[in-house]
Amino acid sequence: MSRNESRAIGMSTARVDGPRKVTGTAPYAYEHRVADPAYLVPATATIARGRVRAVDTVAALAVPGVLEVLTPFDAPRLTAEAEGEYVVLQSPDVAYRGQMVAAVIAETPEVARQACDLLTIDYDQQPHDVGFRHDHPSMYAPVKANGGYPADSERGEVDAAVAAADVLVDEWYSTPEEHNNPLEPHTVVALWEHDELTLYDSTQHPHGVVEALAPVLGIDPSKIRVICPYIGGGFGSKGAPHAHDVLAAMAARALPGRAVKFAVSRQDMFGYVGYRAPTASHVRIAADRNGTITGLIHEAYTQSSHVSEFVEQAAVSSRNLYRVPNLRSTHRVVALDVPAPFWMRAPGEAPGMYAGEVAMDELAEACGIDPIELRIRNEPDVDPESGKPWSSRKLVECLREGARRFGWDAHDRTPGLRRHGRWLIGTGVAVATYPHMVNPGSEATIRHEGAGRFAVQIGAADLGTGAWTALTLIAADALGCGVDDVRVEIGDSALPTATVAGGSSGTSSWGTAIVAAAVEFRKRFGDAPEAGAEVSAAAGENRELEHFRAQSYGAHFAEVRVDSDTGEIRVPRMLGIFSVGRVINPRTARSQFIGGMCFGISMALFEESIRDGRFGHVVNHDLAEYHVPTHADIGNVDAGWLDEEDLRATPTGSRGVGEIGTVGSAAAVVNALWHATGVRVRDLPVRLEDVSGALP
Repeated sequence: MSRNESRAIGMSTARVDGPRKVTGTAPYAYEHRVADPAYLVPATATIARGRVRAVDTVAALAVPGVLEVLTPFDAPRLTAEAEGEYVVLQSPDVAYRGQMVAAVIAETPEVARQACDLLTIDYDQQPHDVGFRHDHPSMYAPVKANGGYPADSERGEVDAAVAAADVLVDEWYSTPEEHNNPLEPHTVVALWEHDELTLYDSTQHPHGVVEALAPVLGIDPSKIRVICPYIGGGFGSKGAPHAHDVLAAMAARALPGRAVKFAVSRQDMFGYVGYRAPTASHVRIAADRNGTITGLIHEAYTQSSHVSEFVEQAAVSSRNLYRVPNLRSTHRVVALDVPAPFWMRAPGEAPGMYAGEVAMDELAEACGIDPIELRIRNEPDVDPESGKPWSSRKLVECLREGARRFGWDAHDRTPGLRRHGRWLIGTGVAVATYPHMVNPGSEATIRHEGAGRFAVQIGAADLGTGAWTALTLIAADALGCGVDDVRVEIGDSALPTATVAGGSSGTSSWGTAIVAAAVEFRKRFGDAPEAGAEVSAAAGENRELEHFRAQSYGAHFAEVRVDSDTGEIRVPRMLGIFSVGRVINPRTARSQFIGGMCFGISMALFEESIRDGRFGHVVNHDLAEYHVPTHADIGNVDAGWLDEEDLRATPTGSRGVGEIGTVGSAAAVVNALWHATGVRVRDLPVRLEDVSGALP
């Protein structure tokens, strides 16, 4: 097949890894077969702040099958490069409830768990503070927010615009602490052979694990290999190694020649592997009577940790979404005696745009303008933040196409009037935006295996999102061959360097490297390469993005029904229309969009980690009490996208799809709830008592 005849990108293609997954032959991290494995179970702190005074290991060591017990007083030493959460068992200091303070390694996981329960740990407990609030006396202004964004940004005469407003929305919004709960928990298998370490790790970034752990363990990066072909979800939490990876490597080092398996328990998934920090947003939107925004202030407050700083970038999305001449956005953070927050799907944008898009709905109500029309009236011609033109911005088209397909009624916006039997019915809308990210540094190798078949190697990671398939399509398109003629190899740090599967950047970053390698391959070997012909190439800098602002966009439409007798809330249908450039694989992209929208329904109605201020732990630390939606909770959720390509963004014309389905979706649900009941919920998740007082 000639290159001009290839049309791999855009074909709805079944997952190339599907047969291996459904037959159970795809090995996840914990399932990798190793000879004579040992098993690790950690003991976690039962105080929120203080020191371990002593650990009595006598009873644990007496259990048959116990191989080793590690404590802060005798664990293998790490280097001075270890910082933050990577300082594992190096000190008796306790920074938060749930911190790993000892570990048992045994012949079986059952023995390790039994012996761990027999450890007696004596603490010197100190006063702690785990209570987040926006007026905390220790609140401070950070230099940067997550993603490297400046913490504060301002343009124009903000205070004057707010003071002169015809219409002003001035409200507080909040989102709770939430935890990533992928089906596969964090797992790792560690094996030292002489001075070389192999980790079978459930990670979104094999090369990132190498880069992070090599200096901590005091070995050359070439001495670590991380293998991770399959992942059972991560939602950001597996974007970097956590303390459990360090502990597994330490334990395996204490047992030379034996592999150590460590599966983080579901309860400990609420401890030391990251979470979305709670946020509070004070949003003020000033406008004239026609709904034209004249000023906007978004002050975001969030929780961090004494372990390491993490600032949820909740105010960043307000900086360039609408045409706002006068704008101030700030971030403030308080460090508490809690674990370090980390990435959770659409960090910053998800909680920040919940606040911003509910506030926009309130502005539409105050101005008496349809909320879709309000957003269109404030559409910017260029990026308000940089002044650059857009590489492609089709938010208005998303709104109009979504309204057409959803059946939006712009004339029926009086709340609490629509009913079907005992159900109150409302519809809501919110928009989404997510930055286009292409991380530099990915490389790809292409080798001709003969008979027109190619091997493509890159150390990428497939979270379950479809990277195996998407990269196969990109390679086939770039090489001008059939999809069945490409064999992709990913999930191994021994392969060419790849950047993280995070920030919706994976396919864009890795695909750019594969295209670069394909171009170089064809340049060197033409259309008739010999078997064994091989080329490696790295993705170069995209100079187009120096002159254009690239973002993805979407519009969410939700219908909410509320039982007038019980207050039960249902979302029978939801639609998202997205502008993400060229869609590589419609089948898996649609799955990503729908999954993100389900995330938004869950954020709006279910998810909340409840941290007990007295003791410092998350009370509902399991899937019985930490509520996520089941099949019965999700109705007709559908997603579509505009037919387009953005060649300024990537050589394939695509932008990321992984997180934009989440952004704004919770706001659409809450805005629909207002339309159904007249109740404006500003603090997530929605509770029964929020609507019960408004029921007829």
